[in-house]
Amino acid sequence: MAIFPQTRAPLQPFSDAALPRTAVPTRLPSLRHIGPNWYASVMGTAIVASAGAALPVDVPGLRAACTLVWALSAVLLLAVLAARAGHWVHHRDQARAHLLDPAVAPFYGCLSMALMAVGGATLTVGVDVVGARAALAVDVVLFVAGTVIGLVAAVVVPYLMVVRHRPAPGTASPVWLLPLVAPMVSASQGALLVPHLGPGQGREALLLACYAMFGLSLLATLVVLPLVFSRLVHHGPLPLALTPTLFLVLGPLGQSTTAVNQLADVAPGAVAAPYASAFGAFAVLYGVPVMGFALLWLALAAAMVVRAARNGMGFAMTWWAFTFPVGTCVTGAAGLARHTGLDALTWLAVALYVFLVVAWAAAGTRTVGGVVSGALTAAPVPPRPATARTR
Repeated sequence: MAIFPQTRAPLQPFSDAALPRTAVPTRLPSLRHIGPNWYASVMGTAIVASAGAALPVDVPGLRAACTLVWALSAVLLLAVLAARAGHWVHHRDQARAHLLDPAVAPFYGCLSMALMAVGGATLTVGVDVVGARAALAVDVVLFVAGTVIGLVAAVVVPYLMVVRHRPAPGTASPVWLLPLVAPMVSASQGALLVPHLGPGQGREALLLACYAMFGLSLLATLVVLPLVFSRLVHHGPLPLALTPTLFLVLGPLGQSTTAVNQLADVAPGAVAAPYASAFGAFAVLYGVPVMGFALLWLALAAAMVVRAARNGMGFAMTWWAFTFPVGTCVTGAAGLARHTGLDALTWLAVALYVFLVVAWAAAGTRTVGGVVSGALTAAPVPPRPATARTR
């Protein structure tokens, strides 16, 4: 079933975006129930390609496989964009309901990240197919569009949470991080474009703008993350279907590590020597501790998922949380391995990439099955009233 995380008890009448889907097959997929969370499948696919290309090891056939995955991510992006456009054209009432639903609105940050993930993969992997000039043009367009959308979402979604959503105390969700991590993706993807600008003010401005977006996202994450942990400690584990969203916390951690390492790579050609060397040192001094915390959270989130699986956790679109956040940890570990030369970080990146590929295959297979059967696109049904309170 496809489930949107809930942050509070839904108002009446029910917002059907947050309800479980029926398993009754339909003749054609219903665009009414294609929410912004579907962009997570695009992000999770594109990161498999870009993370594979970033690995500091030479694996025969890996580049070709990553190219195929990049092509798939591009097709998925076009398909989801078309479906979401149809959703807004034919089901505007539901689209507005999604935006005003505290369980769904944060997923609008996924649009930004999907655009930039495909754009970055095009420049790093798709270049083998479309050529350098076309790859650069595609990445520039998707980067600009994704950055603008991401910055708007980073303001609008928190604004709606304050003035319209008003989530109840103790209902903080890892999903709240989605619109806040989008500028961090811009920071890391912008680093790929810095060398393509001519020396001078433009190149330096882009580099420093990426650092500004890094700081924006990092400080916002530091505000929200304590709320999420407090919710877990004081109110217990998340509902079974929402447990995979704990992996979303890895997103800002891995992506920020990726960003500082990629920005350090291009800093020497953009800023003066004292600052360039400082950025290089900062990449290691920041990245190593943050990667350590990411591994701690990965262990905690994995333990919670194992617990949920033992208690009957089934498939939901939240499984895509196992992909993109882990992929950012792959690229972060790869960047640290590149700057430190430590074999341990190289093998960490490889181990995380193996996990990423397995998670992507599992989520992708179950998603395709759900679309074919109609379970993921059918109308939701109201949940049965609870007969007893369980922990």
